[in-house]
Amino acid sequence: MRAVNLKWRRIPVAAKYRAMVVLYLALSWTLLDLIYLFVRVSLPGISPDRDLFNYGSLGVVFFRAVIVFIFSGSMGFALFYQAHRNTIELPLALNFLLKIGLLVVIAFLMNFFLYYLHAILFLHKDPVQSFRNFAYYGFHTTWLIKKLPGWLLTFSLLQVVVEVIKKYSPDIFLDVLLGRYRHPQVEKRIVMFIDLKDSTPIAEKLGHVEYFKFIRQFIEIVSTALMRYHGRIYQYVGDEIVVSWIYNVKNAKHCLDALIDTRKLIQQNGENFRREFDIVPDFRVGIHIGEVTVGEIGILKKDLAMSGDTMNTTARIRSACSELNQKFIVSKDVIDTLDLKDWQSESLGIIDLKGKKMGVELFALKI
Repeated sequence: MRAVNLKWRRIPVAAKYRAMVVLYLALSWTLLDLIYLFVRVSLPGISPDRDLFNYGSLGVVFFRAVIVFIFSGSMGFALFYQAHRNTIELPLALNFLLKIGLLVVIAFLMNFFLYYLHAILFLHKDPVQSFRNFAYYGFHTTWLIKKLPGWLLTFSLLQVVVEVIKKYSPDIFLDVLLGRYRHPQVEKRIVMFIDLKDSTPIAEKLGHVEYFKFIRQFIEIVSTALMRYHGRIYQYVGDEIVVSWIYNVKNAKHCLDALIDTRKLIQQNGENFRREFDIVPDFRVGIHIGEVTVGEIGILKKDLAMSGDTMNTTARIRSACSELNQKFIVSKDVIDTLDLKDWQSESLGIIDLKGKKMGVELFALKI
């Protein structure tokens, strides 16, 4: 069991997320297909392929569900396929059109296997004759013409949904879809600001293009740890990442675990950074707990914004890392929530933060 857990942890978190979404998509599509099937066979004149199948048999229905599940999973994989960062990615418009074409081909193949295997397994027809029958039905009748508009519309809408999911991140897509943040919501959250240490000297040494590649790899590693522990990435600002968790004790521990995991991942990838850039990244972190206001902003370009004193205070805490020569600084609220051992943190005293009328007691994490 331990070996299985270890192998599971080694799978990139983004890959696990995509696999989960593909599974949900395949299950949902299969369920919708079954509902549609039951509706169309119960109404006269609805099904254009009624004469090809005998849906009165439970075995045929189960067979259809299995085929639809397999090919729906293939469609989900095509939709959420992510090219490796070293692969040249196609422009969005061309990628959009190619995926629609690929999905249409998969849909056609799904219908072919439904008909062909049904004819052989359940109707006991000759394989060659079954193939010829489907070819005639698909290309010499109006069946494909009737199917194609629905496929094109469905696959176009699916790709739009996929891009929206990528825009907002998986954890908050449903909230945005249901309009939760159409009106500002006040929520208590654990907020973490992470940024690259010594970014200016690194940029001067590497140059613009190499520095961009450097921070892109740095952000990918940090984001992997944050997503693994269910952090909601709010935004990327240059080399800085802002992430939050809904406040509870479990998520406070997730926040600390994400920080520890980030450090481990950077250490594990240190040789790669050294070989490619001759620099191993280091980072600073500020963490605070408090109320934030979350809501949608913008007119032509919509975005999800978080504001409030908690956000400003966390940013100041992260800035204090340089002033106090510390890597990880948190507020007393975080220490009280985490219930850390004495040796895991060190009080830095009451610190005056820019823009704050009163000082805030800060602690350095020793992890």
